[in-house]
Amino acid sequence: MTTDAADSALNLSLVRDRNDATVLRAVRGCGAEGVSRVQLAAHTGLTAQAISKITGRLLADGLLTEAGRVGGGPGKPRTLLTLVPDARCALGAQLGRDGLRVLRVDLAGSVTGSRREAVDLRGEPGPVLDRLAELVGELTADVAADRVLGVGLACPGPLDTRSGVLHEVTGLPGWRGVRVGAELAARVGLPVLVEKDTTAGVLGRLGAENRAFVYLGDGVGAGLVLGGRVQRGARTNAGEFGHQCVELAGPPCACGARGCLEAVCLAALREGRPDRAARVLGVGVANLVRLLDLEEVVLGGDVLLGAPDRFEAAIRAELADRLPDPAWQSVTLTRAPWAAIPLGAAGVVLAGVFG
Repeated sequence: MTTDAADSALNLSLVRDRNDATVLRAVRGCGAEGVSRVQLAAHTGLTAQAISKITGRLLADGLLTEAGRVGGGPGKPRTLLTLVPDARCALGAQLGRDGLRVLRVDLAGSVTGSRREAVDLRGEPGPVLDRLAELVGELTADVAADRVLGVGLACPGPLDTRSGVLHEVTGLPGWRGVRVGAELAARVGLPVLVEKDTTAGVLGRLGAENRAFVYLGDGVGAGLVLGGRVQRGARTNAGEFGHQCVELAGPPCACGARGCLEAVCLAALREGRPDRAARVLGVGVANLVRLLDLEEVVLGGDVLLGAPDRFEAAIRAELADRLPDPAWQSVTLTRAPWAAIPLGAAGVVLAGVFG
């Protein structure tokens, strides 16, 4: 199933219209304290009559529940509404070069189950997708089918997220042309939304309106949010950060070019030169900040988070050296959660509910 088709299925199966999503988002934002219908009308701009109809539907669907009453001045006490987190769940999966990660999250975005398994993606795609489907099945075995919204699948690029087709994934020629979204959907019987792994990573947590998620693990990449909106590019393949050239005569890269940041950085790590790898990554981050005028860089990936102080120090040093006015162009460095990519993939599914 393509992203567009799966997205439509998610929306039609649960949320009647955009106003339903607006109300659900507002209730979720109020947390466990709850919110009254009067407050919802004021917050969303919807009429009291519309709020009454929408909340009635959401209560009947089990997505909201009444959580007591509170006095609000003159008149009768107001009933508070809260989200029912376990009313539905979503899956977030990461198809990584070195393995699979799958999370189950509730409507509040809390992780309620996880699986992780080492898998070699250099072999045939079929057995890998079979195993991924089995992990999804393990995490949904105790959940009624109508309560599972779908699966967000984060994959390395290049890929077209609209069709769910992988292209020339570096080092994985056997995956070229594989329709991963449709293949996984056929195995699990659920809608599958495909997202680039680094784009999912930048969606794995809230942050500044102009930020990048920089990943160093089995490869190097970036996910981008500019002006508060995720950037996917003309072919939904933005963020090939690791394939900027940083050394014209550098080592060959698996993509076919020479001197790519990814090739230089990973070569330094293989040679036991982590300080050089950190500096090269810092140069790349400084390039990205100057190009896009970022205010936050989120650091993720197993390798980077395995030695965060080293990489953060190198990145800060390069930013200080390479930005014309570092005091004015201040950049915040933060660390991504360990599961930022599958969390972000699950969030893509939840977006069909909350808008």
